[in-house]
Amino acid sequence: MNRRLMAKLLLTGSAQLMLGRSLWGAVLGVAGWNTGHPIIGLQTYSLRDRPLREAVTAMSQLGIAHCELWEGHVEPWECRWQRGLSPEQQAENRKGLANWRNTVEMGEMREIGERLGQAGIRIMAYNATFKDGISEHDLELAFRIAKALGADTINSSATVKVMPRVDNYAQRYGIRVGLHNHANVRDPNEFATPESFFSGLSERSDYIGINLDTGHFTAAGYDPLAFIAEHHARIFSIHLKDRLKDQGARVPFGTGNTPLAAILQLIQRKQWPIPAFVEYEYEGSDTLAAIRKCLDYCHKSLDQPIMK
Repeated sequence: MNRRLMAKLLLTGSAQLMLGRSLWGAVLGVAGWNTGHPIIGLQTYSLRDRPLREAVTAMSQLGIAHCELWEGHVEPWECRWQRGLSPEQQAENRKGLANWRNTVEMGEMREIGERLGQAGIRIMAYNATFKDGISEHDLELAFRIAKALGADTINSSATVKVMPRVDNYAQRYGIRVGLHNHANVRDPNEFATPESFFSGLSERSDYIGINLDTGHFTAAGYDPLAFIAEHHARIFSIHLKDRLKDQGARVPFGTGNTPLAAILQLIQRKQWPIPAFVEYEYEGSDTLAAIRKCLDYCHKSLDQPIMK
């Protein structure tokens, strides 16, 4: 089946392949859409250099009111994912995470949700990882955590093959799952290409959609602006990131090939309820200063007041 036909089936077929009316209404009811501007929040992985308490303080300083909460800010800090870990360190982290996942209490998660709420920050999505070998316990735990945090969406670096299992829990818990893409176009089981999205969404319920990483999609050789324009009905949220084409580097906003300003302007013009989460990933000298520049770029693109 070719790409164009699959896209047509995805977006013009039965209710099974369209965002359900009840879910769509719930998204439209999110505070912030009545301002006429897209919600610009933060993927808290952007603050991966500090633990949760300090990350909440930083978001308050940046004027962040909406976030996607990175799993590394929920799980034990010493076990978080980091680049450059040795195989021994990775094994030790996996052991620590397994122990935590078997003993964590949902009261702890509710406290995290309350902490962010008291800071004026809404958790719009929880970030979790769903790979082929994930146990039923750990898979369900992610949904339990999202519900305890008060989030109605999980954004996940998942695989195509695991999606039937994920969809079962999404329907059981009433929590949406946005499929997050990277730029590994060689593995059809990884979300990176339009075809991989089509495979992951095919025969899935309305609870399964897309969390489009605009930078990775650009680096993989695709046009995120055109994709959003054509498939907005199945896109739950986007990650704002600037990258160069052809598997190029992550770069400051406005200096790469990702049409970030045009994407934000399209969402604003069409009034699509697609929140946009800044994901700061390039290496800057100061995290808060770099994130502020990202946010300023977004607000200037929409002719919004700059956050101070």
